Amino acid sequence: QLQLVESGGGLVQPGGSLRLSCAASGFTLGSYAIAWFRQAPGKEREGVSCIRSRGGITTYADSVKGRFTISRDNAKNTVYLQMLSLKPEDTAIYFCAAGPLCTVREFDFGSWGQGTQVTVSS
Repeated sequence: QLQLVESGGGLVQPGGSLRLSCAASGFTLGSYAIAWFRQAPGKEREGVSCIRSRGGITTYADSVKGRFTISRDNAKNTVYLQMLSLKPEDTAIYFCAAGPLCTVREFDFGSWGQGTQVTVSS
């Protein structure tokens, strides 16, 4: 059974940092593109970042470029999202998802985690 589990969320002050983890079980995470999406209250889910299965090519939403970094550790079957200089507008539930390609479309990703809450507030 394919499973993704996110962790690392929490409450942080503006300007702070967090590192989210997305651990996979039941499949080899390195064979898939892995994306991070987020959904803020009252808003649609949006793509944040994605890392391809081969070559490690990464993409980022304009709103997080220069602040967030996605990476993968194939030995640990885990993908990370390092978030720096966090802003209140980064507050959302963050989900990781696995699919064949990096796209911004949710339906291109067949496996999803349950999400982890990130709250940026003073």
